[in-house]
Amino acid sequence: MKNISVVILSLFISKFTMAQHATKIRYLPLGDSYTICTGATSEESWPKLLTTHLNNTGISTTLLGNPARNGFSTQELINNELPLVDKLQPNFVTLLIGVNDWVREVSITEFENNLITILNTLEQKLPTNSTLIIITIPDFGVTPQGAKYGGGRSISEGIHSFNQVIIQAAKKRNLTVVDIFELSKKMKTDSALIATDGLHPSAKEYAQWENKILPVAIKLLK
Repeated sequence: MKNISVVILSLFISKFTMAQHATKIRYLPLGDSYTICTGATSEESWPKLLTTHLNNTGISTTLLGNPARNGFSTQELINNELPLVDKLQPNFVTLLIGVNDWVREVSITEFENNLITILNTLEQKLPTNSTLIIITIPDFGVTPQGAKYGGGRSISEGIHSFNQVIIQAAKKRNLTVVDIFELSKKMKTDSALIATDGLHPSAKEYAQWENKILPVAIKLLK
């Protein structure tokens, strides 16, 4: 009887250990300057803050790296970041991409096609849709230097139209979206939210984004 009890206890411990291991979060953020967080330090980046705060809530999370790069478009994300999904095997991904497509006047159709390619790949590689968070594009037009990158177009209207593509694509797939577009407009009246380059958000602004992303991530990952 004692031997049987030991075996049962060993099996229970083994299954419990496996369950703990299965719940460990391997996090990979994908995107551009708004994910690498140009204008802030790596420690001030919202993916780093998100990782720290998830761990603080008891969700064991490892940040696998931050492959996002300043200036990346959807096509560059496909070429340079998506291959890392196979290599690093994350089970949680955030996606914030598209501003550079709009700046370079990539057509909305091409942007949508690239977005679909990205989402198709992530849905195939991730264990479930509930571990993918899509973040809308902020309105850089409200920053002091933003107008230089608008090409005479309405930046707010243009970014809004791209965000509608993002939101609709996510809705069709039942994916989670965190919308930071309206929040980003506060940069217009608060210079403390803008980096010294006059274009990118400051650490304070990135922290506000993370404050909005964190409760959504907790809800999904718990």
